Amino acid sequence: MSKKDKFKQTFNEVIKGYRTVIRDRYQYQTLKKKYDLPEFFNEERISLFREYFLEYIYPTPAKRAELDAAFESLDSYIQKPGKLLRILMDSGRLIFKYGRHLPKILRAGLSALRSFRKANNFEQKLVEQALKLELKPPYGTSEINTLIKGLPKADLEEFIDSSQALFETLHDRVLVKKIIEIVEYLISKMKSRPKVYSVVEIRGLEIGRDIIKYGDQLFDQLPKEGQQQLFELVIQLEREILDDLFAE
Repeated sequence: MSKKDKFKQTFNEVIKGYRTVIRDRYQYQTLKKKYDLPEFFNEERISLFREYFLEYIYPTPAKRAELDAAFESLDSYIQKPGKLLRILMDSGRLIFKYGRHLPKILRAGLSALRSFRKANNFEQKLVEQALKLELKPPYGTSEINTLIKGLPKADLEEFIDSSQALFETLHDRVLVKKIIEIVEYLISKMKSRPKVYSVVEIRGLEIGRDIIKYGDQLFDQLPKEGQQQLFELVIQLEREILDDLFAE
């Protein structure tokens, strides 16, 4: 097996293993035993958020090819938002509506999308660790924890911080609606110029929009105080798991 094929095989197995860890971590009964959950954090709602994570932040290997290609095309926009801002300058309506706040809103949306790339980078590091340790698949919870403990804690803190950035954006109910409106406009304008913008570039924005849009819909189902509580619960859980791993 070539080095490239070995990396790909290990990458797919790490993704499967980490998805299992996430699925187990966010089970209603598990969370209920550990935390005093509010009534509205019922089994159905926890399940919806868990599936959101698995669909958009930690998708299956089969879905990775499209997502990775789409987000690679978005990287240049994330790093240089001015490219997208120039498209927005064509919209008198958006300029009139948001004025000088338009660049700030766009940057906030792109900042939220960085969390996906951070998740992807995190998984890449787990793969590198698996290859370094010559740890063979399948990867259960114990194996995934071994890989995580082999990484610098600072890398893991950065990963949690990036997830927090996505939640902070979704928690701002006014801002997220503006972001969705602006990204929808960008998609429309790019589709109208097929000779300038590729299908992959447009798909990158569409997937980015969906990550924010469906997360927004889930938050909308919670009472106002519940939105903050969910946000705090997820970050608390992730940090506690990290601290426990490095305390062993």
